[in-house]
Amino acid sequence: MKHSHKTLIALLSLASAGAFAQTPGTNTPRVDQREANQQARIASGAANGSLTPHETQRLEKEQARIDNAEAKAKADGTVTAQERRRLHVMQDGASRDIHRKRNNNRAAGTPG
Repeated sequence: MKHSHKTLIALLSLASAGAFAQTPGTNTPRVDQREANQQARIASGAANGSLTPHETQRLEKEQARIDNAEAKAKADGTVTAQERRRLHVMQDGASRDIHRKRNNNRAAGTPG
């Protein structure tokens, strides 16, 4: 079970990296870099057991919401300062959530 969970995380990380590569002329490089860093933190937490599968799933869904918000912001070809601010606020919240979940003394495979 643990091996398949790590495989899933690796695939999700690769899929999100592929999404970045498909965005030609992106005008949100900081947003993209932060998203990649957060994906790596989630994958690392899942791999080392500091995130439970449920926590990992919730954090991945949060990253997907940020990715969708970024896609909507880019849909008209321009990301405004307000849209960029909103993305950064979302990422700040996600970063806090990742930190809290990785440091809440719950380990994969233990109840709680």
